[in-house]
Amino acid sequence: MSADTPDGPAREVPETTPGESTGEVTAQILPISLATSPTTEEPEVAVEEEIDLDSPEYYLNRELTWLEFNWRVLNEARDVRTPLLERVKFLAIVNSNLDEFFMKRIGGLKQQVGAGMHERSVDGRTPREQIAECMAVVARLEEKCLVALDELTELLREAGIILARVADLDEKERDSMRQWYFENVYPLVTPQSMDPAHPFPFVSNLSLNLLVTVQHPKDETPSLARVKVPIGLGIPRLVRVGDDEVFVCLEDVMSENLDLLFPGMEIGSCEVFRVTRNANTDRDEEEADDLLAMIQSELRERKLATIVRMQVAHGMSNLHRGMLAAELDLDETSDVVEVHGMLGLKDLMELAALDLPDFHDARHRPVDSPELSQGGPIFHRIREQGSILLHHPYESFSTSVERFLEEASDDPKVRAIKMTLYRTSADTRVIEHLIDAARNGKQVAVVVELKARFDEDANIRWASRLEQFGIHVTYGVVGLKTHCKVILVLRQDYGGLRRYAHLGTGNYHAGTARLYTDLGLLTCDEQIGQDLTELFNYLTTGFKPKRKYQKLLPAPTVMKSAFLAKIDREIEHAQNGREALIQLKLNAIEDADMSRALYRASMNGVKVDLIVRDTCRVRAGLPNLSESIRVISIVGRFLEHARIIFFNNDGDPEFYIGSADWMKRNLESRVEVMVPVEDPRHQKELRTIIDLQLRDQRNAWDMQPDGHYVQREGGEGRKERGAQVLLAEHAEKRHKAAMRLRKRKPQGVVRRDPS
Repeated sequence: MSADTPDGPAREVPETTPGESTGEVTAQILPISLATSPTTEEPEVAVEEEIDLDSPEYYLNRELTWLEFNWRVLNEARDVRTPLLERVKFLAIVNSNLDEFFMKRIGGLKQQVGAGMHERSVDGRTPREQIAECMAVVARLEEKCLVALDELTELLREAGIILARVADLDEKERDSMRQWYFENVYPLVTPQSMDPAHPFPFVSNLSLNLLVTVQHPKDETPSLARVKVPIGLGIPRLVRVGDDEVFVCLEDVMSENLDLLFPGMEIGSCEVFRVTRNANTDRDEEEADDLLAMIQSELRERKLATIVRMQVAHGMSNLHRGMLAAELDLDETSDVVEVHGMLGLKDLMELAALDLPDFHDARHRPVDSPELSQGGPIFHRIREQGSILLHHPYESFSTSVERFLEEASDDPKVRAIKMTLYRTSADTRVIEHLIDAARNGKQVAVVVELKARFDEDANIRWASRLEQFGIHVTYGVVGLKTHCKVILVLRQDYGGLRRYAHLGTGNYHAGTARLYTDLGLLTCDEQIGQDLTELFNYLTTGFKPKRKYQKLLPAPTVMKSAFLAKIDREIEHAQNGREALIQLKLNAIEDADMSRALYRASMNGVKVDLIVRDTCRVRAGLPNLSESIRVISIVGRFLEHARIIFFNNDGDPEFYIGSADWMKRNLESRVEVMVPVEDPRHQKELRTIIDLQLRDQRNAWDMQPDGHYVQREGGEGRKERGAQVLLAEHAEKRHKAAMRLRKRKPQGVVRRDPS
């Protein structure tokens, strides 16, 4: 089918299923013809001159490639090799992702359309065209989600886990549900009528709602009422029936007991709907007198923000559908979606959380870092090791990063702690350790990012709590998000004041540290410590004189130009006949300048391996343009979140890890940090990660030249287990080897450590 757009001709949108083309709807591999043959003296320059690297057909669309990623996630929900409740989890994740996609991306595009913007993206699409194509892809994706739900529902039934309708229950069970509802939910429900005396009620974001038609026996015309389904704060969407693994939806329980809400009334119909609101309410920081007050105001506005989509359950009358669209100021044709099944599939996460080990992945237990399991204070270990590379969730976050902060808070030789905080969680001990440090008389400074989307409320609370204990809290540099993940500890060692640091790719968040793959570096490298001092002085003052960094590559000042220069250096090596290789493991490659640079590298003979989780503008395997570029995506049990940058550099390899993806926002509008990993032992570990993922035959997907991905077929034995399983085994082997070494280590004469 085609998606007609007012700003241009219709683009062909192919029908797809998981594994087929969805992320890029140009669909054809566009031929690249050379008007003249390249000369033998300067083949690279000649080829480059013939290809216009600004041509939009060479670039994939950011939004569509992100949707393509969700096809890969959905595939995990349909893959028979995935344990049953893990399949349910992946289905819930896809739908949670789509909610966020509408809140952030579609909401932003609609704002552009509303502002009259017609500027085309690097891939040649206007905002209106992007919306039309995204909506077409989302429609197919959600249709396949419902197919997957049907498949899983049957498999769950066979396993004794039943998703039922209240009407399917026997009389005793229905009575039990009614009593449970009356005692636990009914008091929370507030029906709102809609008539001249009662204006149309406010409908909150992602809420599930019942539109009920009621009529008094003596009235000639029916009335309408809206009833919000009170999910959350201990009220589940999926209600257990008795003691068995039988569940019914809360909205179904409510619809079967409407007589409690409307006694003496005749119930005509009960129809379900759900809305998604725009989450883009950013204001200009430079005009704000108080950043904290501005963010709080933005949060209030977000609750009232424009609705970007309404989903209605199949069977809603055309009259009611049109009425809701009109009241909510929606285009009934483009903004209202009829769903032939359960609305809000993200709530299936409740089912995925059932404690039934036979239907989950085997429990994963992170090991302690081998370098930290030798005993002794963590600062002694870092000083003796030089630096320590951490790999989560294979290695424990609590016995490494949290331990680092805990010992810093208690150590009498520690004078100060500085850190950035982008996201954290209630089950993370980070906040308590910082408070303990302040109580123990240490200087503590925390840069809290108030604009971490969907975590603004939590970060405001954390910031307020930290300030109550005398901790110096700042909110970063005006106009830039602080996205880097760094801790700097200043300790009075025997030789003087020494800087100890942690630099990571992930947030200081205990929950995601168990679910995301991330890297971290504990170090007391003097130059890195000096660089971090400069960085924190910048973050806490916002003063922008030119600062000298010796090892770190910070954004937005240094990082982008530095990586472009390193790509040019690999091109020069290739032109001189030397082996040239670039390998990137990132969440996203969206920046047009970096994409062009990678194309130039490929055109000049540099081999480029890209391990990109979701968005990637670069098209792999196009003749004369990207023949030496391969793009793979890993989708597995853990969310791939680590960033690794590698340049072969003519046999003098350079590795970097850090917080930044190659997106325009990360490189130009955020404070980010990439740190070199120089220890050969740690470079070997990073090489293991990259190589295992490039060889993955279980969770890897290969990008095709048109932008869609094909899952590798896999093989027998070891290859079938995938890189994440092999990395977990690798971490366990390293830990066991360290334990054996510790047991064999002779006990020598005990000496007091002078530090």
